Amino acid sequence: MAAKLAPFLVKGKTAIVTGAGSGINLCFASLLLSRGCNVVFADLGLRPEAKAITDKYSQKSAGQPRAFFQKTDVTNWKQLSRMFEVAQEEFGGTDLVCPGAGVFEPKWSNFWHPPGSSESKDDVYGDRYASLDINLTHPIRTSQLAISAFLSQQSKASPQNPKRIVMISSVAGQGASLMVPLYHAAKHGVLGFTRSLAGLDERFGIRVNACCPGIIKTPLWTDNPDKMKYFDEDRDLWATPEEVAEAMLTLVEDEEMVGGTVLEIGHKVTRVVPMFNNPGPKGDATSISGSRDLIQEVYDSLETEGLGKPY
Repeated sequence: MAAKLAPFLVKGKTAIVTGAGSGINLCFASLLLSRGCNVVFADLGLRPEAKAITDKYSQKSAGQPRAFFQKTDVTNWKQLSRMFEVAQEEFGGTDLVCPGAGVFEPKWSNFWHPPGSSESKDDVYGDRYASLDINLTHPIRTSQLAISAFLSQQSKASPQNPKRIVMISSVAGQGASLMVPLYHAAKHGVLGFTRSLAGLDERFGIRVNACCPGIIKTPLWTDNPDKMKYFDEDRDLWATPEEVAEAMLTLVEDEEMVGGTVLEIGHKVTRVVPMFNNPGPKGDATSISGSRDLIQEVYDSLETEGLGKPY
């Protein structure tokens, strides 16, 4: 008979959140702090609003949560390991990990701007795509490190002492588009990976879940004029990073969100995404009206410029 799973509440716990310097991950980190959870902010840097949060929660004070910034390049496995060392040194271990850092297939690591092209920063002989390193390899490696930490630290994971990993996929993980194929591939991969680890919940108390945000009003969009020109303020709707953060907290704390659960977040609506017979994203803020124009740009580019040199 399976052991009864203890509830998990973030108060008094410690979390590691990658990409916490801005956007959804900053909102999630801030929400955790407001609920009494220590947070290691792991990112290359902090936007001013993130710096204000870490400054506010920087002091050691009995009974109060604390924030600690650890500069982290999520494509560097040594730096990923260092996040866990810092959590151990500063807080005595970790209970919750969110490998949330991501990019929306930027031109510098993009299927339609291959290595060796003028826009790409991927080395033509580098054997990797940075966007996949960030969006897929980093959450996989971070999860390995998290599970290792959960099972080896003094506060060892068990059904009576549960731990959590919460992934950030996307509605793109349910569909496909010629526009950003590497992004879709990575986000599908995150969902398959999450569901594959579902069995850790009942046996070890390690629950791995994922959220699928739609079109979220974050710097990923608002700081990118190339993307914003396809968002029609009269026709399209945003979801907010705060909505996503609340859904992530639900995935972490709600006892009904068993391991492998995937939760979609649109404009004022959430939906549990089934593994099979999924009808696809539903509701506002799950697509943009200008996507056809973006796809047409891909066609036009291929017709006029091809796709770089074959070798």
